[in-house]
Amino acid sequence: MKSRHIAIEREYGSGGTQIARRLAEECGVPCYGREILEEVSKRYGVSVERLERYEESTMGSFLYSIMAMAKAQTGDADMLGAEGQMFLAEQKIIRQLAAQGRAVFLGHCASEAFEDKKRVVRVFIRGQAEDKKRRVKQEYGIAASRIEETMRRFDKKRANYYYANTLRRWDDRNNFDLVLDSTALGIDGCVEVLKPLLCGNEEL
Repeated sequence: MKSRHIAIEREYGSGGTQIARRLAEECGVPCYGREILEEVSKRYGVSVERLERYEESTMGSFLYSIMAMAKAQTGDADMLGAEGQMFLAEQKIIRQLAAQGRAVFLGHCASEAFEDKKRVVRVFIRGQAEDKKRRVKQEYGIAASRIEETMRRFDKKRANYYYANTLRRWDDRNNFDLVLDSTALGIDGCVEVLKPLLCGNEEL
């Protein structure tokens, strides 16, 4: 059975965003990444920049994680701090967007929002260090002296956020259905691997 949704997590500089956007375009479906934050911002009156700071400040304490996962099932934000409340808001938005039809979701622990896990393919995009450094320099204009620091910061942010809200390691391959190496496959190759899972799938 083809999937209804693709949920992608990615290393910084791996080209995961480009892969997600191109996959969505070629399959004729929406891609939601930063758009999730923009929708939360619009509905709850919190700036996107502030939401990004909430995500970055999530430290992943065991108590927070247990509470966040429990509350995510009911949507009840009581007794959670701002970070936890925003996580619940993101999960709610993801479910609402997913209900509109097939889509690609990028980051934000999107796969955790879906009740029917059989309809979601969880993908992790990784890449080789030198290839990621080259992409970061070319596409984001990061100075050579800051590339490694920037890569570590973004990967740490994503790992902390994933662990805080799932109690699982972000880079553990067992958490994903597919792990793709964008260095080995290239951007086009990764898109071609994923297209049969989503493109042309009839709504069930």
